[in-house]
Amino acid sequence: MRVLGIDPGLTRCGVGVVEGVPGRPCKLVAYYVVYTEADEDIALRLRHLDESLAKLVAEHRPESVAVERVFSQHNVRTVMGTAQASAVAILAGARARLPVQTYTPSEVKAAITGSGTAGKAQVTSMVTRLLGLDKPPRPADAADALALAICHIWRGGTRARIAAAAQAAARRTGAPR
Repeated sequence: MRVLGIDPGLTRCGVGVVEGVPGRPCKLVAYYVVYTEADEDIALRLRHLDESLAKLVAEHRPESVAVERVFSQHNVRTVMGTAQASAVAILAGARARLPVQTYTPSEVKAAITGSGTAGKAQVTSMVTRLLGLDKPPRPADAADALALAICHIWRGGTRARIAAAAQAAARRTGAPR
């Protein structure tokens, strides 16, 4: 399975592409950070993010997209920008007719490190180790995007197969879905 992981952000949006199957080591395909200028018009920033993500989806042809779910922050301005970037990321997957799954930061941390409260350095260190990289992906937004992709392969792939099996069983028995 090839997954495009997106760590949404308006100034820095991390994007990571990983291949793998649940229970096996994953392979790095690529990673990027899409940048926009904080003083630029919001419409232009969102358009740039949309165009960049569309190009990356077309280039890497993922089978699914994993996006970090926006969580409550004390800084309303930051959470608004993150939410807008998240919507663009989800739309990029939907526009390509790909399944899109969102994960909370603690779900990703738990999948990658075994602890939902792990710090950024721990996540980056584990991503580096899990993908067999010579050096950590930089900036941290790229490492977070790769962590999202790995999380989806390990957790989401299994979740999707269980849901598909349940739907198939419901069709066979005529039960509501």
